[in-house]
Amino acid sequence: MSAPGSPEADEESGRRAALFELLRRAADPDGFVPFDRFMDVALYGEGVGYYVHRGSPFGRRGDFYTAAHVSPLFGEAVAEKVRSVLATLPPGPPPRVVEVGPGDGTLAETVIQGLSTAGGTPPGLEYVMVERSPSLAREALERVRSANTGSEFGVRHSKSLGTDGPFQGVVIANELLDAQPVRRLRWDGAAWQELGVRVGRDGLTPANAPCDRGVPSPDLPLGVPEGTVLEISPMAEAMVREVADHLDAGLALFMDFGMEQSELVAAHPAGTLAAVRKHRPVEDPLDAPGSTDLSAFVNFDRIRAVARSSGLREVAFRRQAEALGEWGFPKLLERAVSSAPSEEVRVRTHLAAKNLMFGFERFCVLELAPPPRSAGFGTARVT
Repeated sequence: MSAPGSPEADEESGRRAALFELLRRAADPDGFVPFDRFMDVALYGEGVGYYVHRGSPFGRRGDFYTAAHVSPLFGEAVAEKVRSVLATLPPGPPPRVVEVGPGDGTLAETVIQGLSTAGGTPPGLEYVMVERSPSLAREALERVRSANTGSEFGVRHSKSLGTDGPFQGVVIANELLDAQPVRRLRWDGAAWQELGVRVGRDGLTPANAPCDRGVPSPDLPLGVPEGTVLEISPMAEAMVREVADHLDAGLALFMDFGMEQSELVAAHPAGTLAAVRKHRPVEDPLDAPGSTDLSAFVNFDRIRAVARSSGLREVAFRRQAEALGEWGFPKLLERAVSSAPSEEVRVRTHLAAKNLMFGFERFCVLELAPPPRSAGFGTARVT
């Protein structure tokens, strides 16, 4: 913690004041802010949100790890899957690998290295990183460009998946959907209530209001136990629709932790919202907004339903360990162990692999593809 009166403390105080001002602007006349709007400001508020102010949240010095930080074998396995998809693309414009939410670029780095090492990538291939945080976008580009100067394809940043129009290739979204703002809804025995926060002079307090905003299909469950809290993410669902609008051929890989809706209701009746700081859970998610990571389990029933209604075809939905196994993880592990320079490195490699295969139990992989085109790239979808 910064010493009172220090430049760091003054900077932190100013950032928090700016964050609270954004929340006040988002509040209704009674000071109520729905939870997804609070979470959006807390995570992505311009210059003040958790993911956009200075300092990377990833790794040992940050607040949490992703699978890509556990072992480079994760990225190498993803690269194997990407390569297999690229090999099946129809003739057309040069393909892209679009990673949405690359964070600090760790996964991008290992995927690009995997693709470059094997060679045989399509001419003109681009690796495009779509990152909402300007600071993370800079960090990711710096990491990837400095580590992959010999790549045969271009690497760049884009503001959104759809900035450059329709494309063919692969979309990668690793631990992205869980970090999208969620609406928190509580069943009071007769109707769903909107949970949120109230912005007051003394800070933030939990609050609720009638659920006046509509909920897009599929419908919310009825008759669940009173007090049940369910989280849904309009922004995560919008990302799936954006993929459907722009991916003309290829595959989208959504890798995240979550459950089907019935599991969420049965196993987590109080909801799945989690707050983390320095790899430790934070009891109060309203404590120090902008300095704490917030996430919630992905409601895969809703994500899959949105994908279907948007015209995407579900190729596979399974545990992450099963997907890694199919993508060649065992052979990659065997090769890494056999080439390890010491027994210590071999042990660390084995432990990291074990963590990936068994420590990410609730992680799932959803593979989505656009329907076949009737007359080649860029034509209307068959309905």
